[in-house]
Amino acid sequence: MKVLGAYEKARIYIEKHYRDSEEARIHHRKLNPGPVITISRETGVGAAVICEKLVEYFNKRAIEGYDDWAYFDKALIEKIMEDHQLPDHFRKYLHEEKPPKIETWFGELLGVTPSKILLLRKISQTILKLADFGNVIIVGRGANIITAKRKNAFHIRLVAPLSYRIENACRLYNLDYKKAADFIREEDDARKQYIWKFFHKNIEDPLLYHAVINTNLMNPDEIAEMIGQCIVRKFPNFFSKEKILSLSA
Repeated sequence: MKVLGAYEKARIYIEKHYRDSEEARIHHRKLNPGPVITISRETGVGAAVICEKLVEYFNKRAIEGYDDWAYFDKALIEKIMEDHQLPDHFRKYLHEEKPPKIETWFGELLGVTPSKILLLRKISQTILKLADFGNVIIVGRGANIITAKRKNAFHIRLVAPLSYRIENACRLYNLDYKKAADFIREEDDARKQYIWKFFHKNIEDPLLYHAVINTNLMNPDEIAEMIGQCIVRKFPNFFSKEKILSLSA
C-alpha cells in the first residue's frame, strides 16, 4: 500500500473540499467544521514529524466524513498560489516569514515585487477558508492570530532549548554547528519580526496559545498523544468513541 506524504494528503484535502460537486456535503461541512490546530514553533523543534503523527492520530479516531485530516506548512504556499491565481514569482515572497527590507519597499512602489500587505491579506483569506472546513493543522504564518476568534481553533506553541534545536539543524540540514546556530537565530528572529510587524503581537507570549510544549522533554509520539487527547476531549463530537476504545484496548 502506498504511504502518502504530507503534501499529497494536503492535495487530497484541497481536491475534496474545493473541487467536489457534492454541494450538500460541502454545505454541511461548512456548517459543522472540524477542529483547526495552529502550530507556532521555534526553528528546529521537529514540528513536521509531530504534525505527521497528529494527522495519523486523528484520522484513526475520527467519525465518518471527518477522517480527512491534513497539515499545511509548505503546502499552504501552494494553496495560496492556487486560491488567488498568483504568478509563479510570488512563491519566494510567500516562503519568507520576515518583514520587507528597504529595497523591497521600493520594489513594491515600482510594482516589481508584491505588496507584503496584499500577500498577508491573501494568506489570511486562505487560512480562514481552510478553517471553514476544519480538520487541518496549519503551521506558522500567524495562523493562531488569524483564527483567534474561531471556536473550532486550538493553538499550540512548540519550543525547545537552543542547543537541542541547533543539534537538530546540524542533523537535518547537514550543517556544521556554527552555521546551524546562525540559521536557527536568523529564522527565529524573522518569525518574531513577522508576527510583530504584521500582527503587533509577541510570538513568545504564552497567552496567544492553549498550550506551550517543550519538545526536548518528550518524544514526538508522546507529544502527538498529548495534543491528540486534548483535541478529542475539547471537540468530542468529531471523534468515534468506538474507535478510541478499540485503539485503547
